[in-house]
Amino acid sequence: MPADPAASAAMAERLARAGVPSTDRIVVVHVSAGNPFRRWPQTSFGMLVARLAARGGLRIVVTSGPSEREAARRVVDDARGQLAPGDGDRVIDLGDFALGELRGLLDRASLYIGGDSGPLHIAATSRVPIVGLYGPTLPVRSAPWRDRSLVTESVEVTGLPCRPCDQRVCAPGDFRCLTRISADMVIEAADRALARADLRTKD
Repeated sequence: MPADPAASAAMAERLARAGVPSTDRIVVVHVSAGNPFRRWPQTSFGMLVARLAARGGLRIVVTSGPSEREAARRVVDDARGQLAPGDGDRVIDLGDFALGELRGLLDRASLYIGGDSGPLHIAATSRVPIVGLYGPTLPVRSAPWRDRSLVTESVEVTGLPCRPCDQRVCAPGDFRCLTRISADMVIEAADRALARADLRTKD
């Protein structure tokens, strides 16, 4: 999926209108998946976004599919509610994206975080470092194919006899493959990805 210069320019303009200068580091957090068996809980996303934004130095752009816009807004509101007064502007909601615009945003981003869904594989067509969250699927099979020089981190809960599954019925009933992925696990993976990317930039 090559970058579309017009879509990239449109995305740069949207970021500027949202008060995000070209010098800011952006983390894209995609909060939805077409398959409900692959959706990390909204409360976990809210905690993740708030903790990343609270560090300073990062602007967090929350994205979703069109059918999950309400979920994305709830994540944004939740994250902003956890931040100190004045820090809420570090969490950005740009609304809906065409696929080309999403690709342009990913070219601008320092990190992408999301579940095993289409946008994860769109991210893989760019050079952005990726943190993928895997519930019923296994990263050894489902992680996106990309050049090994590009940074990719996978987060999963291992040792569950129900993984992988057919994603029709949750046998334990509690979606433990997703609910046991903690915000700490994702933040640790994000730190590794950013550190690895920074090292590669210096080489």
